[in-house]
Amino acid sequence: MSESKPEIVLMFARADNGVIGANNDIPWYIPSDLRRFKAMTMGTPMLMGRKTFESLPGVLADRRHIVLTRDPDWSAPGAEVVHTMEEAIAAAHGPVLSVIGGAELHAMFEPIADRLEYTEVHIAPPGDTTIPAPDLTRWRETAREDFPPLGDVPAYSYVTYLRA
Repeated sequence: MSESKPEIVLMFARADNGVIGANNDIPWYIPSDLRRFKAMTMGTPMLMGRKTFESLPGVLADRRHIVLTRDPDWSAPGAEVVHTMEEAIAAAHGPVLSVIGGAELHAMFEPIADRLEYTEVHIAPPGDTTIPAPDLTRWRETAREDFPPLGDVPAYSYVTYLRA
């Protein structure tokens, strides 16, 4: 990887049926996944689309929020606005760029990503936003940690993929 290109990490929670969202929200609640997300993104630039930014409860502490949008007039407090993939990569100014949502950014960055950090949520909820499963001809699983269901929390797995 060149000095000018950060490691691009796609971070997504994905249900078994491909759903990642419903009505601009996440259709499950897994507290440990939120803690993992915080730990993995702390101190790093996070790239997201406008809808993902607007779905956050607020600006997340100690992380940069780079927002890729087609709207040339959009702005929001705490958001660093970019309009192209190239601008987003250049804006990272660091060793890692975490791409955190949504589906359009996943599709845009998956071909050039270096690593996938997925939380596989073992349910099939209704939803209006999906992403495909990783193409195992292009990705190899390097780590997996499985968790059983507990109360209202569904079974889930943390899975790391590296480009094959």
